[in-house]
Amino acid sequence: MNATDRTPADLLRSALAADPGRPLVTFYDDATGERVELSVATFANWVAKTANLLQGELSAEPGDRLALLLPAHWQTAVWLLACSSTGVTAVVGGDPAEADLVVSGPDTLEVASSCSGERVALALRPLGGCFPQPPEGFLDYAVEVPGQGDQFAPFAPVSPSDEALVVGDTELTGAEVVERALADARGLGLGPGERVLSGLSYGSWDGLSAGLFAPLVSGASVVLCRNLDRLGAEDLAKRVESERVTVRREG
Repeated sequence: MNATDRTPADLLRSALAADPGRPLVTFYDDATGERVELSVATFANWVAKTANLLQGELSAEPGDRLALLLPAHWQTAVWLLACSSTGVTAVVGGDPAEADLVVSGPDTLEVASSCSGERVALALRPLGGCFPQPPEGFLDYAVEVPGQGDQFAPFAPVSPSDEALVVGDTELTGAEVVERALADARGLGLGPGERVLSGLSYGSWDGLSAGLFAPLVSGASVVLCRNLDRLGAEDLAKRVESERVTVRREG
C-alpha cells in the first residue's frame, strides 16, 4: 500500500502499477463448476468499463446510492471498485426503492424492480455471459459493458472522506474502507504472495474484507468461492493445495 492510497480505487491503481500480471481474484462457483482467474490488469479493465457504464450510460454521480443485490462473485467485486472509482456509494443488499440505481443478480429481479432509477441485471453465468432473454426493465450488464472504454477518468475527483460503502448497519467512507482493510490484512498476516480462500458472504464486512479489500490492500490475492458448502472436504483440500492457499476464511 502506498501513502497516497486513500480509496479502494487508489489501491487498484497502485496494484496495477506494481504488477499488472499477477492474479488478483480467482473465482469458483461450486454449483456450476465455474472457475475464472483474473489478473490485476484484467480485473482493472472490467472495473474501468463498468465505471464508464456507470458514469456515462447510467449518468451516476458522486453521492448517488447504488443498491448492490449480488452474491460473492467476481463481478460483484468489479462493481464495488467501479462504485469507488465514480464516487457512487455501494449499498450492499440495500433497498432498491430507496436507491438511485440498482444492480441485481437473476434471483433478485422482482425486488430490484422497485427502484425508480436505472436498473442493471447480471445473469452471473460462466464467462460473464448474458441473459438468454433480457429482463424487462433492466439493462443486461453483459451486453452493455463490452463496448465501454478501457480507460476511466471521473468527471469529478472522488474524495476519500465521502461515503463509499454501506453494509448492514456499517457506513464507511473510502478512507475508512482502506483503513479497516489494512487492519484486517495485518490481523490475517497478509502480504504480497499470500492467497486467501474465502467462502464468506459479501453481505457482511468480514466477507467483503476477506473476499476483496484485505487482499487488495496488502498485495495478496483471493480465491473467492461461491457455494463452497457443496464441496467435500477432500476436494476442498485439493483446492487449497492447487491454489497455494495460505489463509482460509470459510465462516
